[in-house]
Amino acid sequence: MTPHTYDAIDQQLANTLRLLAVDAIQAANSGHPGLPLGAADVITVLWTRFLKHDPGQPTWPDRDRFVLSAGHGSALLYALLHLFGYPISLDELKHFRQWGYVTAGHPEYDPERGIEITTGPLGQGISNAVGMALAERWLAARFNRPGFPVVDHFTYVLAGDGDLMEGVSAEAASLAGHWGLGKLIVLYDDNHISIDGPTEIAFTEDVLKRFEAYGWHTQRVDGHDMAQVDAALRAAQAEIQRPSIIACRTHIGYGSPYQDMAKVHGAPLGPEGVRQTKRFFGFPEDETFYIPADARARAQAMTAPGRDARAQWEAMMTTYRQTYPELAATWERFLAGELPAGWEEALPDFTGEKPLATRAASGRVLDAIGPHIPMLLGGSADLTSSNKTKPQNAHDIQRGDYGGNYIHYGVREHGMAAIMNGLATHYARPYGGTFLVFSDYMRGALRAAAMMNLPVIYVFTHDSIGLGEDGPTHQPIEHLMSLRAVPNLVVIRPADGNETAQAWKVALQRRGPTALVLSRQGVPQITPKDNALARGAYILADPLSGDPDVVLIATGSEVSLALDAVGPLLARGITARVVSMPSWELFDAQEEAYRRAVLPPDKPKLAIEAGATLGWARYVGPQGAVLGLDRFGASAPGRVLFEQFGFTVEHVVQMVVEMLHGNQASTMK
Repeated sequence: MTPHTYDAIDQQLANTLRLLAVDAIQAANSGHPGLPLGAADVITVLWTRFLKHDPGQPTWPDRDRFVLSAGHGSALLYALLHLFGYPISLDELKHFRQWGYVTAGHPEYDPERGIEITTGPLGQGISNAVGMALAERWLAARFNRPGFPVVDHFTYVLAGDGDLMEGVSAEAASLAGHWGLGKLIVLYDDNHISIDGPTEIAFTEDVLKRFEAYGWHTQRVDGHDMAQVDAALRAAQAEIQRPSIIACRTHIGYGSPYQDMAKVHGAPLGPEGVRQTKRFFGFPEDETFYIPADARARAQAMTAPGRDARAQWEAMMTTYRQTYPELAATWERFLAGELPAGWEEALPDFTGEKPLATRAASGRVLDAIGPHIPMLLGGSADLTSSNKTKPQNAHDIQRGDYGGNYIHYGVREHGMAAIMNGLATHYARPYGGTFLVFSDYMRGALRAAAMMNLPVIYVFTHDSIGLGEDGPTHQPIEHLMSLRAVPNLVVIRPADGNETAQAWKVALQRRGPTALVLSRQGVPQITPKDNALARGAYILADPLSGDPDVVLIATGSEVSLALDAVGPLLARGITARVVSMPSWELFDAQEEAYRRAVLPPDKPKLAIEAGATLGWARYVGPQGAVLGLDRFGASAPGRVLFEQFGFTVEHVVQMVVEMLHGNQASTMK
């Protein structure tokens, strides 16, 4: 590639980006001016000479992706998007960080406006980008044909010291090197400053040697020398076997009175600081949001190559559809996020089968539906045989062989979750497995998936003390409740094989994230194939006549316990309804009449779940009771633990009797 040349207008464009960000931050009296001032030269090179994009068609599938992993520098991104013609107005810049405007304090997923991913929690963006880069290779392997490069683009990242300190980025970077993602290029804003001061107080490793050990291509440049940045990007593009990281030595707060000081990271410059900074760059000191005509014209002119590339791609796709009509139809379904018609018919029926762990039932479901859903991309954090996440005849994705449908993430739960977010923005339907107790390790990325409404599926197995001898470190107690607290995450804990099949159906039909919570121990088959799991809770058993005296509500493996208690209760003259309640979120979304019909407000209720009792009061009411577990577990066989912690028919009957007689029922033994 012929080296590009840079002139005074390019520098003026970089300075315009800097000062638009400074003015936006000052207007809000809130924000982070250090990164925009320091990284503007690097970003100007990328956006004017390398990034393949078309602001007129922001979601063009084969565009290059740009991820601002250092999301605190969002004012720089909004300035870029405005100058290059994305639907971010100058008024949006003037109302940075204000209610009702899209220019949020950290970037929020909005591909129609050029924001590829929600970033802010450090380490997430660069890790998401690994998923995007893997998706690019995966899609290329599936859809490209000779003469038809349907998928052929780069993923670029601007990351800072904080991103590279966070552990999740280490997990993801290790995988990127292992997979040889040569079209992933990270620009590292190496400014030697973090919030607490110089990075040397806590971060003294040789970052490039670390990334070299991961299997990355590494370079170091002066981040304020556009020609050096240009040459490094050209070298990175030419390296097709390894991901690349370019350490761009910059000065945080460049050109301001607070250059190279920690205080410029996260505080406005102040009126005098703004004037001095504008003076340094030769801009009008008392004019805000000033955009030189030459700078705007240069930014607009530099979008022409992207428009041309998009037009050529669309012309190619016309021929592609004629040449490979079935493949093209599948491609369109990927883009639309649409599952193939009739895939639900493959769901298995577990009626009448012997007891089976719901994790094993989930594996059976994947065996059945996997061949029918090409966009399904599974994986596990080194627990494939335990999570049962690998369908029969699945093919592993590895370096140079990206056409498979299964990912071995290694022992990297957080990295897996963050990578799945990137995959989900890139037309895949990802799912990943680990033990429920390790959902703690995934929380940052899981929360971001819920914010972005991404269709990620978490397969959490070993869901209770029923896992047994591994003991309290591996036995989840509070995890169900903590996951239920995440807005927009649907949590489903199925009772048996048929509920597990329906749980997968719900998860795949949702546009947002879903957590499937599955047992290690076997459970009996107690629900019909056409059960009402999709409604969140439903009546599984009712008295033969008349209204019930008590309602037993249970989830997962405890539903069979509730059913087993019906006979002994009847022997005491107490009639019981059993409600299977696999998902609070799905139930809460039902109409009030249905909810009241399933859980009559005037009936005493006992909830049974082998986990924390917090939150159950909303369903059982002040006169109800909960059989749960508000302490950590223990190391013993699972059946022994259930007995010792009171998950027995006898204890259920005792609690119901005490509740009906107005005594305070104990919540656990």
